[in-house]
Amino acid sequence: MAVPAPSLDPETIPADPNFRTRAAWEEVVGPAHAFLEQVTARLAEQVDAFEPEIASYARYALTNQGKQLRPTLVALAAGTCGPQTDEHVTLAVVIEMIHLATLVHDDIMDGASMRRGRSTLARHCGPDVAVLVGDCLFAHALKLAAGFSTPDICRAVALSTHVVCTGEILQTHRRRRWNLGRAEYFKVLEMKTAELFALACELGGRLSSGTESERAALRRFGLALGTAYQIYDDCVDLYGAEDDAGKSLGTDLAKGKVTLPLLTFFERAGTEDVARMIGWLESWDPASFAAVRALLETVDARGESCRVIAGFLDEARKALDELKETPERHALVALTAFLEQQTSALGG
Repeated sequence: MAVPAPSLDPETIPADPNFRTRAAWEEVVGPAHAFLEQVTARLAEQVDAFEPEIASYARYALTNQGKQLRPTLVALAAGTCGPQTDEHVTLAVVIEMIHLATLVHDDIMDGASMRRGRSTLARHCGPDVAVLVGDCLFAHALKLAAGFSTPDICRAVALSTHVVCTGEILQTHRRRRWNLGRAEYFKVLEMKTAELFALACELGGRLSSGTESERAALRRFGLALGTAYQIYDDCVDLYGAEDDAGKSLGTDLAKGKVTLPLLTFFERAGTEDVARMIGWLESWDPASFAAVRALLETVDARGESCRVIAGFLDEARKALDELKETPERHALVALTAFLEQQTSALGG
């Protein structure tokens, strides 16, 4: 059984608020359409390589992959430096499998029941099986990475996987640390999310024979874009609509995750309001969700978060200034504008 291709039509992805605007998203993904079809086919082949009893679980995880943003970054980064090759397809598959493995594990740790409008793998088959499926996805991705013609690619993939997992551990250790500073928060985001964005961009350029300066610029772009994206995703948990988000809102609050809106609140609020907020968070009740949002808005937490996202997106665009003009470079710029547009719609 083949893995269905993820839709590239934003109107058919109601679970993802990032891709509602057809024209804007097509400007981003247009140069990568054919590439993503190859990635989807290659992912299906990899699922078929699993043991039959495991393949059904892996297939379930892969069919919930959504927008294939990281493979899109591989394709676009490649195009800024040279032609795409079959090695780019393999790289995209490797990075997507690592990303999906992290999502499987995230959902277990968060106790999440929904992702992108359907049951999580943990809800579908139980957490014991789900955690092992996540491990299999990690291992299979590294096995594929070992097949590249140069061991440097596998080393880079392994290092990034280590960074991502370390970031997840650090985030877990920082739960309910209400005095967390912004520098620590941004460090965790860069490790747990932005690292795979940076890997996709940097290795995409490398496999197209990009120069050292081009690869460095692409990595800076990926780190800035990935950090902005994760801040946006953190804000969706507070300011999104559940039908659009395709997952339960307030999950971060329930688990004590400290996100930028909360950091902003603790920086700006008075003593009494801080005590009230901590009381709600320490004894979480979903019925407090609206009150938490209202208290956050007394310090313009959403507006500040949007401004920070815009700053990271500016950094990303500046990194692209070092690359030659290509349709793929234009698409990367369009991606930053698209995320900025979606950010401005939060809470609207």
